[in-house]
Amino acid sequence: MSKVIAIANQKGGVGKTTTAINLAASLAILEKNVLLVDADPQANATSGLGFDLQEVGTSIYECLIDHANPKDAIIQCKDPEISRLHLIPSHIDLVGAEIEIINVPQREFLMKEIIGQVKDEYDYVLIDCAPSLGLITTNALAAADSVMIPVQCEFFALEGLGKLLNTIRLIQSNLNPSLEIEGFVLTMYDSRTSLSKLVVEEVSRHFQQLVMKSVIQRNTKIGEAPSYGKPVILYEAKSPGAINYMNLASELIQKNPSI
Repeated sequence: MSKVIAIANQKGGVGKTTTAINLAASLAILEKNVLLVDADPQANATSGLGFDLQEVGTSIYECLIDHANPKDAIIQCKDPEISRLHLIPSHIDLVGAEIEIINVPQREFLMKEIIGQVKDEYDYVLIDCAPSLGLITTNALAAADSVMIPVQCEFFALEGLGKLLNTIRLIQSNLNPSLEIEGFVLTMYDSRTSLSKLVVEEVSRHFQQLVMKSVIQRNTKIGEAPSYGKPVILYEAKSPGAINYMNLASELIQKNPSI
């Protein structure tokens, strides 16, 4: 059995791609077979894992537009410690994909069809969504079993969450009735500030048991790691950020004991 999880929030800068990379790597270290699908035209998940965007052949764009076989797009992470982590890379061309598929029949289910061809080979499939609620993100939510929502521990944390939750309800009503919220992940937490603590309290009050217990602390090592093409667990394994993401991966595994 496998589980497909979209990591989504239309608000930028909340740690969405950082969570996608580091959660995927942590799951791989915990001996889960993981596929990370980079569905963001910025392709930060691709470069953040050390892949040169100029050398990417088949990407999620070709799978969506040209019906390329997703197995031809999958690349294995180079580091032996996360060899269980595979990636379907993104490409800047994805920015035009929404216009190109606008008249395609069943356009909301293209990604579901792509992932359906490969998901049985993995325990977890994580989809890193763009910071928008456009057609590609709709595709990701239609393909997913659940959605994980990173929430930044800052003043505008709850801004836009209502719109995202409305979109999720529309997806549930019209495209994917089995879609669930996997959890809200609080990111960039700074224990020195009362604001971070206030945001944690507010999110916990609003969403209660849907909030993941593992909180991601603000940590310079998390920010440095992508420039070396590594997840933080390989860049600085003893850093608070690496420990936080390992805890998040463990919590996810505990929530899904059948996987």
